[in-house]
Amino acid sequence: MAGVNTLVAAGFGAGVTICNGRGLHDQPVAEHTVALLLAAARRLHLMRDAQHERRWPGELGGAQPDRDPNVFMTLDASNVTVWGFGSIAARLAPMLSALGANVTGVATAPGTRHGHPVVGPDGLDGLLPSTDALVMILPASEATSGALDARRLRLLPRHAWVVNVGRGNSVNEADLVRALAAGELGGAALDVFAEEPLPAASPLWDLPNVIISPHAAGGRPLGADAFVRENVRRLVRGEQLLNVVDRVKGY
Repeated sequence: MAGVNTLVAAGFGAGVTICNGRGLHDQPVAEHTVALLLAAARRLHLMRDAQHERRWPGELGGAQPDRDPNVFMTLDASNVTVWGFGSIAARLAPMLSALGANVTGVATAPGTRHGHPVVGPDGLDGLLPSTDALVMILPASEATSGALDARRLRLLPRHAWVVNVGRGNSVNEADLVRALAAGELGGAALDVFAEEPLPAASPLWDLPNVIISPHAAGGRPLGADAFVRENVRRLVRGEQLLNVVDRVKGY
């Protein structure tokens, strides 16, 4: 796994070195994120709902406006904010750029990463009012718990979509549900949740502007066999291991 919170909390003794799978999930998570964004922009979730009703959704086909300021309709010329600009974002950002999106990252320190502008935490609020899609790839920690709350949701345009492929604790789900139900947000495509599996009683299931993905973005680590073999080789030879987790810092 790329996340470290469950590894750190697993109960290993202080003398046990822990390594994570950072980098192994970059491509699968990036692809899944693009899929969720395109599904939202092309309104595939509404088409699927109509299919279950055996209804031809004519309102979703035929002649459509090329640009509607009140609806997230395309990645072309859209402003995508990626909150949590690590190795997954480094793989994702070029994919979004290739589809015409303007990508801005949010990380612990401002600057330029992989050719894309990145702001620090204090620059996030200034980005949100012009964000068409907010992609969250935050780890689970005390600092990220409930990071997307009612105050920040109000800063987003009414047409904006939230996509979360990081950790479920980073979104205040009650605040998100209220914003979605009130039409204050275009929609949400969620791969992670505060409680998993998502309880049947969750109001997220019934909201038409929500796409639910069952923590499926990762789960297909690429190069895991080679990574494990290399770390075993290093362990046997007493060499520095790859992706060692700092338990104190949490990464």
